[in-house]
Amino acid sequence: MPAAGSQFINEQLMPTPMSNKIEAGQAGQSRRSFLKTGAGVLGGLTLALGPDALGAPVAGKVPTGRKPNLFVFLGEGLRYDELSCMGHPLVKTPNMDRVAREGMTFGNSFVTNALCLPSRASMLTGMYSHTTGVLSNEPSSKSGLGGNGPIPHDIPLFTDLLHQAGYEVGFFGKAHIKGGLQDRYWDYYFGFNGSTEYYNPHLTEGIAGQFSEPKRYEGYLDDVVADRALAWLEQKRDKPFCLILNPFAPHAPFYRPRRYLDAFNGVTIPKPATFDDDLKGYPGKPRAFAKANNKIGSTILDNDDPRTLEEVVKNHYVGVMDNDDNLGRVMDLIERSGQLDETAIMVTSDHGFFLGEWGMYDKRFMHEPSIRVPFLVRYPRLVKAGGSSDKMSLNVDIAPTLLELAGVAVPAAMQGRSLVPFLTGGQPEDWRRDWLYEYYEYPQWERVRPHRGVRTERYKLIHYYKLADFPDEPEEFELYDLQQDPGELNNLYGRPGYAALTQKLMARISELRKETGDHATDA
Repeated sequence: MPAAGSQFINEQLMPTPMSNKIEAGQAGQSRRSFLKTGAGVLGGLTLALGPDALGAPVAGKVPTGRKPNLFVFLGEGLRYDELSCMGHPLVKTPNMDRVAREGMTFGNSFVTNALCLPSRASMLTGMYSHTTGVLSNEPSSKSGLGGNGPIPHDIPLFTDLLHQAGYEVGFFGKAHIKGGLQDRYWDYYFGFNGSTEYYNPHLTEGIAGQFSEPKRYEGYLDDVVADRALAWLEQKRDKPFCLILNPFAPHAPFYRPRRYLDAFNGVTIPKPATFDDDLKGYPGKPRAFAKANNKIGSTILDNDDPRTLEEVVKNHYVGVMDNDDNLGRVMDLIERSGQLDETAIMVTSDHGFFLGEWGMYDKRFMHEPSIRVPFLVRYPRLVKAGGSSDKMSLNVDIAPTLLELAGVAVPAAMQGRSLVPFLTGGQPEDWRRDWLYEYYEYPQWERVRPHRGVRTERYKLIHYYKLADFPDEPEEFELYDLQQDPGELNNLYGRPGYAALTQKLMARISELRKETGDHATDA
């Protein structure tokens, strides 16, 4: 593997402490529910410990004894179909492929809000955006639906609970939560908030909950961050660790590491079948979809705009391969230390990404390229190699899954469900058959209108609801039969014969909002 090309600064040098007080935002009804159902969680955790029991995986049972190390790799906009283990013909991801080959693949994994900040908050808390109050990347919006954190302190992160349970917790890379997650405890922290330079980045170091001012480091951002993660892993410790590695690539403006500057030269990038739908007036799509400002070549958003299909696709592919390199570097070090099979490895992403479908890039919309993500888990003590599940998993399932793997009590208020039953070979009969999607940020950046929807195993209904501050924006809908139309080409809303199905799905959206404590009224 090519050398990463960064310089490690002696982490024994204690940084100068700085204040990290960040005012918590306002909470909704669901947060108050958390205080009732989750009271005393931080102070009263218990571990499911017992005699050391390694050996082969046992269906339906988490091995007791030694607590596993946890390694969470959270990609930035990785698509579910962008890995070579998922059959991609051009992108090579040998390390992700290894995780899939030696672990379990969840083939239908989704995010409940396809936007960086709110999705990451859901992953850390096991809660929906409307519960955390972290709704968008922006602090506020004309729609009244802003709110970019920080995550309220009466809602614990799974890492808070792991720390209380005796884990060393390390965070590396992109936080993208207001305050950069520096209002939470980390044994070691090396990262940045929303963005920083791809080359020679400014990064913040934190040791035992104390943080220094950002400093400039030499090298390519994700390699510099991975170098520091490797150095942290090499420290001696008598506790299990939880390492979170969050790369920045392949986020715009899509700078490449030097070793990949010429990758995909001369390679033909196939044009998606819907790439020219804008020239046809976006047949069947509502105005909310057609008027959004996330189009390749015509979007002008400072430095965040791809100019051609070939540019954005090839740069995105390179970012995925860079991710795979650094995932492999961490796995190699853990393996050399003899701890690979004692480490539960999870690979997923904060959202998907449009790569030219309907001429679009980025995410936000409730369409499959945007909401669907890879989800791989390797942990030989529990997971049989080569396993797979087609049941729908969500980003809110990550926190309870990691806690159960660690033998830590899962707060009753977490809205996701642990995936451990699947990892142990089970098939829960009461598993979800549908779920709620929500998106709020408007009109900032790309003018993607707020919407919510329901995604069942077969159907999807998207509701662009009315906003009081935007009376000229109509209420609109998209309805798809994903079994017959996986590409979401034929909007069935309003067509003869679909009124009853639409009514049923609208009712289900209302039920899911109640089930998840969404008491907000549309602005």
